[in-house]
Amino acid sequence: MTWQAWATAAIIVIAMAMFASEKVRVDLVALITLGLLVALGIVSPAQALSGFSNEATVTVAAMFALALGIERSGALDPIINLLSRIRKPWLLSLGMMLAIAPLGAFIKNTALVATFLPLALRVCQRTGTSPSRVLMPMAFAAQMGGVCTLIGTSSNLLVDSLAQEHGMPPIGIFEFAHMGVLLAIAGIVYLMVIGRWLLPRYFDNEVSGPAQVGKYVTELKVMSDSALVGQTIAEARLGDLGVYPLELLRGDQHMWSPRTQKLEPGDVLLVRGEWDKLEDFRKHADLEINPEFTHTDGSDKSSVLVEAMIAPASLAEDRTLRDLDLLPTYNATVLGIHRRGHLLRDKIRDVAFQTGDVLMLLLPADAVKRLRRDDRFVILNERDDARRPKYKAFVAIGIMAAVVVVSALRWLPIPIAAICGVAAMALTRCFGRKDVYQGMDWKIIILLGAILPLGIAIENTGLAHVIVNGALDVVGNHGPLAALLMVYLLTALLTELMGHNPSVVLMVGIAVSVAHAVHADPRPFVVAVAFAAATSFATPVGYPTNTMVYYAGGYRFLDFTKVGVPLIALFCALSMYLIPKIWPF
Repeated sequence: MTWQAWATAAIIVIAMAMFASEKVRVDLVALITLGLLVALGIVSPAQALSGFSNEATVTVAAMFALALGIERSGALDPIINLLSRIRKPWLLSLGMMLAIAPLGAFIKNTALVATFLPLALRVCQRTGTSPSRVLMPMAFAAQMGGVCTLIGTSSNLLVDSLAQEHGMPPIGIFEFAHMGVLLAIAGIVYLMVIGRWLLPRYFDNEVSGPAQVGKYVTELKVMSDSALVGQTIAEARLGDLGVYPLELLRGDQHMWSPRTQKLEPGDVLLVRGEWDKLEDFRKHADLEINPEFTHTDGSDKSSVLVEAMIAPASLAEDRTLRDLDLLPTYNATVLGIHRRGHLLRDKIRDVAFQTGDVLMLLLPADAVKRLRRDDRFVILNERDDARRPKYKAFVAIGIMAAVVVVSALRWLPIPIAAICGVAAMALTRCFGRKDVYQGMDWKIIILLGAILPLGIAIENTGLAHVIVNGALDVVGNHGPLAALLMVYLLTALLTELMGHNPSVVLMVGIAVSVAHAVHADPRPFVVAVAFAAATSFATPVGYPTNTMVYYAGGYRFLDFTKVGVPLIALFCALSMYLIPKIWPF
């Protein structure tokens, strides 16, 4: 291999390690990768910028906006209202999957899960069911639906764009539906018949529904008339009340072992506990939420408590309270923070938020509606009545249907049809003027634009040829089906490690080369990449929908492996049977 090929291989390994570690944001990993390729002269500046003008990147951005219009217009409300009446947990799981899978073919997966998550938690609480029995099937169904159409997930659009660069004809908007629908049916049957017995049955005491997400950390200020003045924390026996002191803050002093310290007016206790117990203790001891973060004592009846989870890949990640502007924007008080599996000891204002953190907020009732439109958060309480005009739902659905029909009939290219749809939704006010920019998942768009040149580097340096030859040596002379199986499994493995979009960039060129090497049509191999990348079930970090329910459902990492690996095996076996029949070699 040339030194450029070795350098590209090293960059891929570094990128895979950073993607898998989750220590660096995915968009930043892609930008680092792009910078290294340009600095080493492996790709030209024009090639480096080509990803941002790629049809897949433009279409994904437009589809985010269209999905936002569907969500904000209230088009999903009738389905939500119907599902909210379900009483039996198994029927809720089935109803959720049957509703989300078809919707996932046209609407952004994470938006779907964020919309249906509060409903699922509310029904679970009402029926005494662990959320872990419902949320994972819901997340998997969103992925199953997404693979049924070309526009269902960003990785499908990316596969189509890269395949066209290799001289293949465009993929039809419903071309994947032939196999996708069959796989979705098989997946739902598996989850109802076998998967339900593999799902965890415990009630995680850290996550048990929207009324009690877990143990929060908050700051309580000792007032001059508090009964705790003059007492030590040990004498107050807070543990008997379910309140656990972590730290005593006295001015600029941090007292890490505060049990023997006598409390003085103005001291701030950093405490942890279930929220209802913290609130009872606050009232009993005449304490106040640290005024640095509150504008009210909670007695205002027009204010409501809301639990908001930091959404995956949102702009709130790695930010602190100062950056979120919750007080000026929503007049919201941050009462406490919960981080699953971690004991926070920092002052609330110094906590850098992570995906899955839950904020206990106190805010005016009329601000809840606006907070629900903030894509940085997933609201875990039940939905409010948004009282949206019903006609907007029909308008949004009509515009989305028009985009699909125009694209399917090839009257307009998909990017142009999607952009026209966004303009129509904006003109008919299906979303607000600023909503479309706030609702855009910019991390995914930057990731797509920056990671696409990596595929160019793999081809230009000859690294793809080396990888293909090595893979064919492993497969041997067992025909195109064995090569197809290798492509599918390798894509599935890379997806669990890197995410679906980077794995597609790596694998499409390799899949086409493998097809040529075994003298087969590359179409079925590209299809295998699309399906393997869009169905990531084995880990909570392989797909954003998995990450969302991982925190909200109280799952453990291996719960996904136990349920997801057999499902991947089932999809792989069905794909090996169906792909050659629908797309012959």
